Amino acid sequence: MSNPQAAYEELIAHLREVALFGSIGSVLGWDERVQMPDKGAEHRSNQSSLLARKVHEQFTSPKIDELLREVETSDSIRDQESDPAVNVRETRRQYDRATKLPGSLVEEMAKTEVLAQAAWGQARAKNDFPAFRPWLEKWLELKKQQAACYGHTGHVYNALLEDFEPGETAENLTGVFEQLRGPLVELIGKIVSSGRPAPIEILERSYPAEAQAKLAREAAAAVGFDFSAGRLDVSLHPFCTGIGPGDTRMTTRYDEKYFGDAFFGVLHETGHGLYDQGLPEKHFGTPRGEAVSLGIHESQSRMWENLVGRSRAFWKFFLPKARASFGHLADVNEDQWYRAINDVRPSLIRTESDEATYNLHILLRFELEKAMLSGDLSIAELPGAWNEKMKKYLGVTVPDDARGVLQDIHWSGGAMGYFPTYTLGNLYAAQFFEQAGKDLGDMEGQFAKGEFAPLLGWLREKIHSQGKRYTAAKLVEKVTGRALSAEPLLAHLRRKAGEVYGVA
Repeated sequence: MSNPQAAYEELIAHLREVALFGSIGSVLGWDERVQMPDKGAEHRSNQSSLLARKVHEQFTSPKIDELLREVETSDSIRDQESDPAVNVRETRRQYDRATKLPGSLVEEMAKTEVLAQAAWGQARAKNDFPAFRPWLEKWLELKKQQAACYGHTGHVYNALLEDFEPGETAENLTGVFEQLRGPLVELIGKIVSSGRPAPIEILERSYPAEAQAKLAREAAAAVGFDFSAGRLDVSLHPFCTGIGPGDTRMTTRYDEKYFGDAFFGVLHETGHGLYDQGLPEKHFGTPRGEAVSLGIHESQSRMWENLVGRSRAFWKFFLPKARASFGHLADVNEDQWYRAINDVRPSLIRTESDEATYNLHILLRFELEKAMLSGDLSIAELPGAWNEKMKKYLGVTVPDDARGVLQDIHWSGGAMGYFPTYTLGNLYAAQFFEQAGKDLGDMEGQFAKGEFAPLLGWLREKIHSQGKRYTAAKLVEKVTGRALSAEPLLAHLRRKAGEVYGVA
């Protein structure tokens, strides 16, 4: 006799076990990038590939399908926004995709990720793209195999994009970028020709790493990151990973001759960390306890980094603390500091770029990924294509591959289809922040007094606690009352450009 409730409970128990194995993989990944010795890469690749295969086998077990079928016919999921309905809907979507991938491919991708990331780190340090090229060629072939297994409509890119931003398409993203490109290029042109350079030399003084680390931790804690349930370390490429309830790990890197990289990088990762710490613990291992999408996750990091962390109000509260950490800031007033940290100028490095030029970096990567996947661009041609687009979109000449095509870790991990989520994150962040201002009142006054709990509480209620209850598009409409629009982000950038550069 059918028993949907018992089947649902068994399904949840199985999903949580799979999630526990997955979290072990997250620990291995964190260790790999933070403290694993270089010679451990081969052994770690074997560990990671074995674990990935086991997790894949667990999740693609016919038993999952059997349990889903029993629950899908029950009345318990009639309310599509109920916890059971969300868990069944999203598990079905993920299961149907996962079962299309052979275990051998999953294992091969996991092994390649470890070895390719190690090769990338060495190639970047030596400015040696030819050394990394075979790994990128291997990844491209694996991603094409993955896309073929999934199947797709429209561009092949859509098959991979679905893993990061469910429901999004390359065709739609192309339109979104077109809405941004013209206004951004126009705004950046006005800024560059304004004749009012920001005093960035303030940020290029001596900033000892130890003092930076102390200040960054203080900032992360001030906005709400719980260090009793997380930590901050150093890695080649900053990241945040939610291991599980009570364990969220962030990393950054320090440049003692530049303040902005680490401080705002930590605020960025803190945004991710706050989301992970805000996911409902009782739903761990199920879709109701997972982030909506990478774009929504990125909206949290960009909000705390830029909309909060680069605001004048934030520094009314935090500049005295920065002066206490770095005595040479005693002669810097609030206006000088605000203009310095909001400098806009085309630059080489995506992670160090400003709010206005950032999305042009993403556009470049999006176009290159599409071209590689469609076969219109070979890996051998990639550095030249990269350099050409940097010149075309940002007017910047790339001096070497380390600061060009090798600068990001993502391709070494096979994350093709990932980059567009950054721009979606910027768009989501601006629209959410605009609505938060309407709901919470004087947020600037709150930030100036060091009161960040109201905004964090709003985010926890509206976004973090919801897990995957809604799709990204529906969540935006639910929270803000309208579909995603480029206008809030453009309005924010124009407003700041007016304050800093006197342009409209």
